[in-house]
Amino acid sequence: MKAITTKLDVDVDLNDIARGDGYLFVREGVGFAGRGIAARVPVDRAVEFLAAIEHDDRVGSTNGPIAIGTIPFLPGSPAELIVPQVIVGKDADGRQWLTRIDDAELELDSTGGPVPAAASFSIRPGVDIAHYLAAVAAARQAVRDGRLHKAVIARPIQVTSERAIDVHAVLRRLKATFATSYRFSIEGMIGASPELLVAVEGDIVSAHPLAGTTPTTGDPETDARLAAELQTSPKNQIEHKAAIEMVRDTLLPYCSYLDWAPEPSIVKVANVQHLGSQAEGMLSKPTPTVIELVRALQPTPAVGGYPRDAAIELILEVEGFERGLYGGAVGWVDAKGDGRWAVSLRCAELSDDRHSARLVAGGGIVADSDPLSELAETQAKFQAMLSAIVRP
Repeated sequence: MKAITTKLDVDVDLNDIARGDGYLFVREGVGFAGRGIAARVPVDRAVEFLAAIEHDDRVGSTNGPIAIGTIPFLPGSPAELIVPQVIVGKDADGRQWLTRIDDAELELDSTGGPVPAAASFSIRPGVDIAHYLAAVAAARQAVRDGRLHKAVIARPIQVTSERAIDVHAVLRRLKATFATSYRFSIEGMIGASPELLVAVEGDIVSAHPLAGTTPTTGDPETDARLAAELQTSPKNQIEHKAAIEMVRDTLLPYCSYLDWAPEPSIVKVANVQHLGSQAEGMLSKPTPTVIELVRALQPTPAVGGYPRDAAIELILEVEGFERGLYGGAVGWVDAKGDGRWAVSLRCAELSDDRHSARLVAGGGIVADSDPLSELAETQAKFQAMLSAIVRP
């Protein structure tokens, strides 16, 4: 394989490159969109595969060919990444470039984008609410008994549409509402995750774990009060502490130094507010690839629990459904092992015919958790994707 990277002079929207059948990973206009499939490669061999592609970089200091994809929730799960035939990249300095593999061509969309349409939708729980409440109670009891410190219990819902769901239109809506989240679209897996699992750029590593949630209301005063309550909530502080400590302890052996915020800050998106803690450090040599760090970190206590193995065992026992890609990781890697991966949250898995979508939302359960409050939290979290999909 041979790749050529050239400067892209025309300003493009990555959402309009990916459209409904391409690939997307972007935050605040920075990221990648791809089209076509040059190869599928096992995730743990992706860096080696990309490094073997001859790359003529006529722009300089670009990522060149990348592999993009998703990794399931369960640790060590097999996964394949896609190497797109055509990749459009944008960086924080405003540079744009086009990477083509084996002379593949990019066809820009000249249709003007998706056409607004109305449809009828139905929404039903994927597991009974009573089952979910019982699972939360079981996790709470396990924490009270000292078997674990935290477990994340989730529940699915199924959205069915009389018309095929327009992925391109959904991506545009997510951009309008969740521009500060990591927005992605990869073979029917679409979403807007607020949580950075891990990123590697040269010898710099960063992560931004989130844990602890409260709603947003649209009223600034109410949201400020809720945020203050979140920051002082013992339940949410315990939940967040487990997440940041696991990320810190996992990354430290790979680093010459690692800094993290002494206190969590508020991360606010359109539908909820989270406690978040930024961590950044310098990797020791030989530097690990971002894939190695994803494998080491995933799933974090923010989506699984702590200790990890005990929490996953409980999840498999009580949740009543298979998570699949939910709570896993989504992102990209290049031939140097650099890349950026988000936690697979606020997402939907579409059926092949695009007439249905499975959404999943969960919350961290500790000793003081209330099942009905946890149910309300999942309802708030579902709004991210529901508001982008359901258009009557």
